[in-house]
Amino acid sequence: MSYETAVAQMYALGHELAQTPSHKFDLAHMRVLLAALGHPENRFPTVLVAGTNGKGSTAATLASILQTSGLKTGLYTSPHLIRINERIRLNDEPIGDDDFAMLHDVVGRTAERLVSEGDLPWHPSFFETLTAMAFEYFARSQPDMVVLEVGMGGRLDATNVVEPRLSIITDIALDHQKYLGETVGEIAREKAGVIRPGGVVVALPQLSEANDVIGNTILDVGARAVNAVPYVPPVSPGSASYMSSEAGARNRYPLEVMGKRIMVESPLVGRHQLRNLALAIAAAEELHNLDLDAKGTSPITPETIARGIRETRWPGRFQVVPVTGDDPEYVLDVAHNPAGAWALRSTLSAAYQDLGNGREITMVFGVMRDKAVREITEILFPIAGRVIVTHANNPRSASPDEIRQAAARVAAGIDIEEAENVAAALDRARAVAGPTIAGSRGLVVVTGSIYIVGEAMRMLGIRI
Repeated sequence: MSYETAVAQMYALGHELAQTPSHKFDLAHMRVLLAALGHPENRFPTVLVAGTNGKGSTAATLASILQTSGLKTGLYTSPHLIRINERIRLNDEPIGDDDFAMLHDVVGRTAERLVSEGDLPWHPSFFETLTAMAFEYFARSQPDMVVLEVGMGGRLDATNVVEPRLSIITDIALDHQKYLGETVGEIAREKAGVIRPGGVVVALPQLSEANDVIGNTILDVGARAVNAVPYVPPVSPGSASYMSSEAGARNRYPLEVMGKRIMVESPLVGRHQLRNLALAIAAAEELHNLDLDAKGTSPITPETIARGIRETRWPGRFQVVPVTGDDPEYVLDVAHNPAGAWALRSTLSAAYQDLGNGREITMVFGVMRDKAVREITEILFPIAGRVIVTHANNPRSASPDEIRQAAARVAAGIDIEEAENVAAALDRARAVAGPTIAGSRGLVVVTGSIYIVGEAMRMLGIRI
C-alpha cells in the first residue's frame, strides 16, 4: 500500500469529528482491536495528558524534557497542522511515510477481519485507527517513555486504554459540549477518566466546578495527587518577561526545581503557558522520583529540564514568523475556543506594546462551525483594525457568511471582509497590512482553528 492510499483511506473514515457516528465512543471495541494486534499499548510506558486547553503544549514540553534527558521518547498528539505524520513522533521526528503506510495496512486488515468475523460491529473510526497505528509504531520502536495527548474527553477516548505511569490534567473549559457535556463539571468528569485507581495525577487548581470533580475522583479511586503550584512563578511585574517579537518572544523566569535554581526559557509564549510549563516540570520531577535507580540517580535532572523546556518545539502556538522583504509580521495561533481566544488576546497585548499606538492588527480568521463561534469572535474581533474571514478545506469549517452573522454584535466599527479560501485571505492581508504611517511593520494574526493555521503555514512555506 502506498502512503498516499493510506492517507486517503484514513480520511475516508471521516476526518476527526466530521461524520462521527454516535457509537464512536466505546473503549470495548478499541480493546478488541488492540487484542487482535497483540496488545501493543502494553509494551511501552506512558504518560497520559488530558484537559481542554494546554494539553498539547504540556505534552510537547514534557516530551522535550524526557528526550533531552537521554530517553528515547514518543509523542502522540492531535490534530495536525500540515501532515498527518506529525501526530506520531519519536524523538521529535514524525513517523516516516513508509512506516505510516505499512502500519495502516496492518491495522486496517486486522479491523476488516474483525468486522467480517463479527468481533467488531463496524470499522474503527479515524482516531481509533490512528491511535492503534501509533501504539503499534511505539511497540515496535521500544521507546523509554511515550507521552500521549488525549484526543477528546478522556474517559472514553481511544488513548485511555493504556495504564499510564502518571496522568496529567490541564485546564478545563467549555469545548466539545455536544460530546462531553454542557457544563465545566460534566466535561471535568470526562477528563477525570484518565485518573487510575492508586495512580498518580499531576494537576493545578482551576475552576471550582472542575476542582470538585477532580478532587472527588482522586479520593474515590485512591489516587495520589501531585500539585504543580510550586512551579508556577508569581504573576508580578518582571516575573515573566517577553523579548521583542522579532527576536522571538519567550517566557523567561528563574525557578527552583529539584533543589536547584534553573532559568526557565520557553518558546511557548503567554501567561497561560506558565501553567502548562508547571505541569510539565512537576510531571518530569515525579518521573525522576519514580525512576531513581539503586544509586539514587535518574537521567532527569534540573539541567535537562531547563534544556528540554528551552528546546521545545510546538508550532502554531503564538508562533511569530520573522519578517522578510516587504511582508508584514505574522503571528499564528490556534485559538479555537473562548479560553484560547482570551489567552491569545492577552498574549498579543503583552508581546506587542505598540498595538493601538500607530500599529493595527489585520486578522485572518476561520473557525469550525461546531465551536463557540459567537463567543470567539466577540473576544478577538474588537482588537483588530481589519478582519478577513475565510474557511479551511474541511467539511466542519464555518463559511465566511456564517462567521459574519455570528459576529453581528461586535461587527459595528470593524472592517470585516470575506475571502473564499486561506490563500486569498493571506493575499488580501499582505496587501492591506503594509507599514503604518509611523513606519512600523503591519501585523497579521492568523487564528481561529488549527486547520486555518495549518493551511496558512503551508502557503507561507513554514516547515514543521
